[in-house]
Amino acid sequence: MIKNKRLMLHTILIILVLVWIYPLIWTLSTSFKPMDEMFSNPLGLIPQKPTFENYKRAWVSANFSVYTINSFIYSISSTIIVIFLTSTAGYVLGRYHFPGKRIILMFLLATILLPSRYTFIPIFDIVRRLGLLNKITGLILAGSGVSHAMYLMLFAGYFASIPKDLEEAAIVEGASFPQIFLKVMLPISKPIIGTVAIFQFVGSWNGFLFPLILTLGNPRARTLSVGMFAFFGEYTNDWTALTAAMALSIIPTVIVFVMFQKYFFESLAGAIKG
Repeated sequence: MIKNKRLMLHTILIILVLVWIYPLIWTLSTSFKPMDEMFSNPLGLIPQKPTFENYKRAWVSANFSVYTINSFIYSISSTIIVIFLTSTAGYVLGRYHFPGKRIILMFLLATILLPSRYTFIPIFDIVRRLGLLNKITGLILAGSGVSHAMYLMLFAGYFASIPKDLEEAAIVEGASFPQIFLKVMLPISKPIIGTVAIFQFVGSWNGFLFPLILTLGNPRARTLSVGMFAFFGEYTNDWTALTAAMALSIIPTVIVFVMFQKYFFESLAGAIKG
């Protein structure tokens, strides 16, 4: 009886997984199909005449090589900056007590409820006044400078759970404040770093509104998501090249998740235990 229930449960889960990943498999399959095959056999998952011409058109003709480089620069830079800012601020909020700390925490928690669209106008104005509009540096500044209260709270909660004996031992050894943070606290916070890296990189890589607004006047500064939007408007009938561009955009996020999945699952296990 128990075996039958498990078999039924596994069958249902397998069906759900196949339904969930079907769009991804279809995208990868269609990216290798010629245009005529896509319309003659749209639901088929195995290309009859596979070709790489779709990737060539997307990469060269539609400037996706430039968009991909811009996306890498934007996503990696903003991820590094966000990890640095949220980890340092989280360390102070998690380990130290000072007047007004509770007010700061309440303010940070309130920003989580604030829709990000409300910050577009002030961020756009700041980037414009700095002379960084339509530049990748302005996009990096905007992507890493917005409120990341959730990441900060993750670091603060993790650092607060670390025993004080570890910090006191480092002080006895003569370690300074920066040394304690960089050589003791930061290395043991890899689960949170991995979690923040995954969410921030994927969020930056797939981000659309910020890159669209801040690079509207300079097509050479577009990211991949904005480039696909422009490609859809300029080459409306080239669906196979569009699917090739979509496949290219998926690969980096999968690689980043595989790289940091160990730390991501460690942070989830720690949260469950807590």
